[in-house]
Amino acid sequence: MYSPKLIIFTAPSGAGKTTIVKHLLKVRNDLAFSISACTRTQRYGEVNGMDYYFLSVSEFKKRVADGDFVEWEEVYENQFYGTLKPEVERLLNLGKNVIFDIDVRGAVNIKKYYQDHALTIFVAPPSPEVLFERLNNRKTEDEESLKKRIARAREELTYERKFDVTLINNDLETALKEAEHIVETFILEGFEGIKKHEYGNGNHQ
Repeated sequence: MYSPKLIIFTAPSGAGKTTIVKHLLKVRNDLAFSISACTRTQRYGEVNGMDYYFLSVSEFKKRVADGDFVEWEEVYENQFYGTLKPEVERLLNLGKNVIFDIDVRGAVNIKKYYQDHALTIFVAPPSPEVLFERLNNRKTEDEESLKKRIARAREELTYERKFDVTLINNDLETALKEAEHIVETFILEGFEGIKKHEYGNGNHQ
């Protein structure tokens, strides 16, 4: 019997996971995006319920207390992010494979919760220096905020070995094709297919 799967893309900020996830959602109609909840300020152009579920800090904490989250964390002071159980279950009940764009700690926790129903893919930059340069070139943050983000990215790079597959994003077109292939393999063949194609633990580059 067909059972929908969970596909988790994780990476340090600036590695390109969001671009890859958006591409996969365009080319596959059997995928549905798991929308995270957060307490940060809504940015220009973002839509509540499409980009994130924007909650107040008190609302977020109440839902944590009610056990509504698969995973959550306080990324910066009073800035919470998390994955809502009802959101994931809703998509699975529609028969969709659920795709996530999430930070490394969240990915570890979702994997722990769903185990072999979930594939974790770590999108890695060609090198840490390339990643820090990408973050710097965005010009979207002040110096203090950028320092925090780079320090966090440095730490997140150490999580790579915790995930099922590493996808090096050196050339975007190549990375998109490889992401399509990994997702297709997992949906059709599960972990047996992933092992057979030798995706995993950093050896898929």
